[in-house]
Amino acid sequence: MKIGNLYFSFTNPSLFMLLTLSLVLLLLHFVTKKGGGNSVPNVWQSLVELIYDFVLNLVNEQIGGLSGNVKQKFFPCILVTFTFLLFRNLQGMIPYSFTVTSHFLITLGLSFSIFIGITIVGFQRNGLHFLSFSLPAGVPLPLAPFLVLLELIPHCFRALSSGIRLFANMMAGHSSVKILSGFAWTMLCMNDLLYFIGDLGPLFIVLALTGLELGVAILQAHVFTILICIYLNDATNLHQNSFFFLLEFL
Repeated sequence: MKIGNLYFSFTNPSLFMLLTLSLVLLLLHFVTKKGGGNSVPNVWQSLVELIYDFVLNLVNEQIGGLSGNVKQKFFPCILVTFTFLLFRNLQGMIPYSFTVTSHFLITLGLSFSIFIGITIVGFQRNGLHFLSFSLPAGVPLPLAPFLVLLELIPHCFRALSSGIRLFANMMAGHSSVKILSGFAWTMLCMNDLLYFIGDLGPLFIVLALTGLELGVAILQAHVFTILICIYLNDATNLHQNSFFFLLEFL
């Protein structure tokens, strides 16, 4: 579709992200369609409650120095991010499906969007004092420009590293499973007893890698969510970081 000089297309990532969103909304609809959960939860309600409690405990453990009400403002965004990544990674394990998180632009766009949001939160809570993370107290003036540069570079690379980590882990695992699956299928179609017996090795490796990939899919959603909480904690608790820095020099 063309609007002026801009082109809009409905691609495979768009389709499967829409399917993931529909799946999550459908799950929540079945759990809450009668105004709330059952007193005796079924499997789907237990799954939703497990995800909710897991992310809530993660937020409470990783983000310190804030009241419960303030943490609850960040909780919906973190919960949605974790749920989207979890379902999106697991949905990519279905044969003939499409793994959105194995595309660098998708993960990079997600990580940069969250990084910009966390930076805005840091300025809202601390004002210009937020910039003090790059220049701790007590630093000699001649070293200040170098220290600011050294602190700003890794701070900005947080967004890049988060996207690359998610993309690389999902791409590497899926590529390994696809290559070995194709190799095993080719050996199976050779119509030779020797090839058929030799196919058992790659087949067992594919099964083992598939189980490993399921764990990686869950783990990567967990790691990405933990990083969000850590970055939020750094952005909202500058005074604690400065306090501990001063204690080290006393």
